[in-house]
Amino acid sequence: MFYQCPKCKRKWQYPVKKCPDCFEMLEKMNSKTAKVFAVSKISVPSLAHPHVPYFALLLEDEFKNKWAQKSFKEYSVGQSVDYPASADAKTVAIWRIKYDLSEAIEKIIGLIGEPNIKPKSKILIIPALNEPRHPYFKNNTSPDFLEQTILLLINRGAQKENIQIAGQSFNDIPIEACAMKSGLLNVCLKYGIPPLDLSKIPFAKKDDLEISENVFSADIILNLAMLKTGKACASENLFKFLNKKNYLGLKYLYGEKEIFKKIQTVLPEILTLAEADRIQTEEKFVSFLGLAMASRDSLGLDAVFNKIRPGKALPKILADIKMEDVLIAGRQLEESKFDNINI
Repeated sequence: MFYQCPKCKRKWQYPVKKCPDCFEMLEKMNSKTAKVFAVSKISVPSLAHPHVPYFALLLEDEFKNKWAQKSFKEYSVGQSVDYPASADAKTVAIWRIKYDLSEAIEKIIGLIGEPNIKPKSKILIIPALNEPRHPYFKNNTSPDFLEQTILLLINRGAQKENIQIAGQSFNDIPIEACAMKSGLLNVCLKYGIPPLDLSKIPFAKKDDLEISENVFSADIILNLAMLKTGKACASENLFKFLNKKNYLGLKYLYGEKEIFKKIQTVLPEILTLAEADRIQTEEKFVSFLGLAMASRDSLGLDAVFNKIRPGKALPKILADIKMEDVLIAGRQLEESKFDNINI
């Protein structure tokens, strides 16, 4: 994504918002094509790029903008670099966040097929909201990620009054405390969307599951996951749709792997948007990864993430996932790996 001043026509690759010379609001230059302008083969590993060989591409769009990009696929000068979308429900989209989070979210949604958003569409968003931690701990969905998702929905035609942002506490800390300290409450208030505590509304009985009734009245459901090393955060976040007592009872009897198998049979289609820009490691440090991911298959997304940034052990809930059944759109799996460094 590049940005141009409508008056002086100067360009930037990062969103400075206003032209420093003309003070005009910058306009996005949405590139449709990218061709290889130059290519170099890299054979010497580095801390940030331990897997070699790979190719450093210099790409050029139709506006003559140029930028560098890593690839494990070899290209020739003049060849087009395309990222086709996939309608397969098992597709996992991967995209690298450069300077603009909104561009990355738009890209990952486009790669797996955008939901059909209408003005009257009822949209339910469940962010990751686990503990009362400041955003820089990367324990919950970041305020920026939630805000950019809301803006994308509004720009696609959704009405604010039809958007619900819901959550539920599975520990002894009130959900209100988590929402306030994480910064997510401020985002809700900024856009006039009152947050919803799922524990205070009715649950529908589905076999031995008790699932929030709001799930079945929504036209579009978005699961905003904050990914962490060694965990299946995207899939585990869906447990927040269950009644807390019901979840704890089933977890004691069967375990989370069996619970997820059960909810898969009754939940409607859910679009997962996963944040993996800066992630929390198993040692509770924050590590840079610089990715955004999306899928309609949360287990597949978690499995791909655990390939990109493996932990000490694979979460049990992912034990039966076969990587050959998971389709990947956007950036390649190998070029996204970043498994030997903590920053």
